[in-house]
Amino acid sequence: MLPRQYKFTSPVQFDRTIKRGQRAGSRTLVVHLWEASAEAEPVIIGGPRFGLIISKAVGNAVVRHRTARRLRHICATLAPELPKNHHLVIRALPRSAEATSAELERDLRRTVEKLKTRVPPR
Repeated sequence: MLPRQYKFTSPVQFDRTIKRGQRAGSRTLVVHLWEASAEAEPVIIGGPRFGLIISKAVGNAVVRHRTARRLRHICATLAPELPKNHHLVIRALPRSAEATSAELERDLRRTVEKLKTRVPPR
């Protein structure tokens, strides 16, 4: 379970992260990373924020929920390693349905590392 402090709380946060953030992809995921500023998010408490997008292209409801549970678990383990002002939207691609948890974690970590090098330092 992903603690509340790490979840997006409104659709505006999804939109802002997708529009303003950097994007990178892998075989199973597309990740949008936005480094929130104090002006945009005046209260950054608890840590980085995550949002998941898992469309019907991934599979039926059982497959989508299984994929979401795996990704939430991976996000919970990744959260302590990220700065508090990072916002991530993770979109699962159809191949994520067949991927193991280890493959999903590897793809997410590689993609986040790739994006962290692109985000301009403050």
